[in-house]
Amino acid sequence: MSKQEKPSNRVWKPTPHKMTAAICMLLITAPSFADIYKSDKIKFYGDFRTRFEADFDSQTAAGVARQDRNRLRVRARLGFAYTPDKTWEYGMRLRSGADGSQQSPHITILDFDDNDTGQASFNFDKWYLKGKAGGGSYWVGRNSLPYWKQNEFFWDDDVTPAGVGGTYKMSTGDNSKLEINAGYFSLPAGMQAFSGEMGTAQVAFHANAFTVAGGLLNIKANQDPTDTDGDIYQTGNGDRDYSTWVLSGQWRLKAGNKPMKIGADIMSNTKSYSATDPNTFTAANHDQTTGYDLFVLWGSTKPKQWLFGYFYANIEALAVNSSYAQDDWVRWGNATQTRATDMKGSEFRVAYGLNKQQNLVGRLYIVESIQTIEDGNRFRVDWNVKF
Repeated sequence: MSKQEKPSNRVWKPTPHKMTAAICMLLITAPSFADIYKSDKIKFYGDFRTRFEADFDSQTAAGVARQDRNRLRVRARLGFAYTPDKTWEYGMRLRSGADGSQQSPHITILDFDDNDTGQASFNFDKWYLKGKAGGGSYWVGRNSLPYWKQNEFFWDDDVTPAGVGGTYKMSTGDNSKLEINAGYFSLPAGMQAFSGEMGTAQVAFHANAFTVAGGLLNIKANQDPTDTDGDIYQTGNGDRDYSTWVLSGQWRLKAGNKPMKIGADIMSNTKSYSATDPNTFTAANHDQTTGYDLFVLWGSTKPKQWLFGYFYANIEALAVNSSYAQDDWVRWGNATQTRATDMKGSEFRVAYGLNKQQNLVGRLYIVESIQTIEDGNRFRVDWNVKF
């Protein structure tokens, strides 16, 4: 549906000012902040990453070779959580990254091929009030998506929506529990604007050796034709609805006295699209709405230990909304927005735990388009430090 065909009712768009006001209203019912400086009440945390990244032997869908690219990048995040008692928590987190990217917190500090290093900014990606009651927790503000997942193929960890979310857990036996997640959110377009809305619901069952989960991410595009915030998205995602169902499974076991995880996800977007849709990307990919991934991880990143992993993914063009999904596997898109769908390929991973706060992670991605001749190869080494 084009913007001209959409009704003109304007959706609610949260800003830090609006959400802070809502949080302040909720804080009226929370305990006093008189003891905020006590060490058992407030926790500061953060992490820092240094990354070397090389993109090589890649071509566009038109068959034009991309220039090889070698970059040094960093990520910095700093946050705090204040817990006046066992019921309430108030938190905020500041992250690096370009203003125009909701997906990536990384800043390029050196391009070895003399390309533009891009924008370097800092924004709050979390600001929330969380409460607990019974077996559940709930929050209002901007926070991580309340949804159990084992990778980022359908939702990137760095994308933090604004709204309300909750999780309820109940025991179903000595070594098992049921988890219910739900929420309703406005979706970030970059770090300072919002475009579109999403409702989520998921049920997950956890036992000692396995987890199975199923849920829905129902995305509604912005209905205001005068709002241009969603124009920054790739492939017309600012004008397209999605109803993506995700079924996940994970098996945990021991192999060679080391922990092993074997997992899979199946994604299906049940939204109907037309071959005559006015959006050319929608029309060309109207039936490309499914995806899946498989992976195995062996070992751990505990101090002085190794981890080895392999992932395979096959994600069709409209299986998930690429504006909120992972941005690791390919350089497809532009400086701030990644379109990592219509792709199939592999990730090979090796990691080593230096100590409790530091690890090294190496990844090799070999990817090609499902429908065109576009492809990409990427190698990364990350040094991760947390405190």
